[in-house]
Amino acid sequence: MKKTALLKKTTAAFVPTLMAASLSLAAMPALLADYDFNIVHLSNTSDEDYDGAVVLKDYVEAHSNGRIHVNIYSGGQLCGNPTECIEALQANLIQVFNTTTGGLANVFPEIQALDIPYIFPTDRVAECALNNEMLVGPIRKELLDRTGTMRLMTIGNTGGWRNFATTSKQIKTPEDVKGLKIRTINSPIQMQLVKAMGGSPTAVPWPEVYTSLATGLVEGTKNGITDIMGMKFNEHIKYMTLDGHGYMASMWWMNNDSLKDMPEDLQHIMMDGFDALREVTTVMPKRRQIEAYNEFKASGGTVYAPTAEEKAQFQEAAKPVRDWFVNEYGAKWVETTESAVKSCEASINDAYMAQN
Repeated sequence: MKKTALLKKTTAAFVPTLMAASLSLAAMPALLADYDFNIVHLSNTSDEDYDGAVVLKDYVEAHSNGRIHVNIYSGGQLCGNPTECIEALQANLIQVFNTTTGGLANVFPEIQALDIPYIFPTDRVAECALNNEMLVGPIRKELLDRTGTMRLMTIGNTGGWRNFATTSKQIKTPEDVKGLKIRTINSPIQMQLVKAMGGSPTAVPWPEVYTSLATGLVEGTKNGITDIMGMKFNEHIKYMTLDGHGYMASMWWMNNDSLKDMPEDLQHIMMDGFDALREVTTVMPKRRQIEAYNEFKASGGTVYAPTAEEKAQFQEAAKPVRDWFVNEYGAKWVETTESAVKSCEASINDAYMAQN
């Protein structure tokens, strides 16, 4: 008998959309598969989230000899925001969804420990820590314990690093942030960072950022260069400061029942597919940012890389954010993240020494 992970439970809000999707020609190959999965990501098809989803789809369909079929829905086709999509994932209306830490904060606010400013010093350390079972394992267990349904499959990247980007003033030190109205996502820890540096944090939904920059509602934002160029924010943003205060981790979740309903060999194929997705979403922002920075400069933008002394000033100014987080949520997840970072730094240093 054919098994399907789709529509084990239903809610009225999603049924019409999913019924329409099930009638599309794109879903027709699922009739030949044993297991049918819906992947949802909220970005567009030019984003690394989409690239990762395509790689996952290709990998699991090919390696399962068609026993698994995957449908990809981009840009909020089946759900419109993280809260809605998480509800759909838990109800098994969709089977795969990815979130940033901010998108998961309503379910697991402590996950914002990953967004403590400057907690990840480099790409290599961040990639190692976010693929380290010292960190990934406890997060996976915590979410399964809390929800019973959300299984963390892997952590990739979505957009590189968060940097300060401003319309009329170059930021070189934390002092330069004072008095500036900086757009943030609706995340307490993002707001705390701007406050710690003397700025005025303003939570603005993503679709409204362009207009907010144009009208002066905000004088800057905290984003990666590919997002800035993709949304044409460079028409107003003229300065970027490569302080790298946040690594934009992207957590990919799967409905646990959907995974466990498959035989073990297909579960392993699915896990391997997510690892391929992780590799793609980690690499693509690095490749795309090359053209993005060149385009930004060509459009009149200025990019500034802080000196080591200036970077240390940013890190010092941000220390109250860690204290605030520990007071608000406890030290457990900060220390778990920092332990993974230290372990990775040690292994990377060992690798350096081995090549000397």
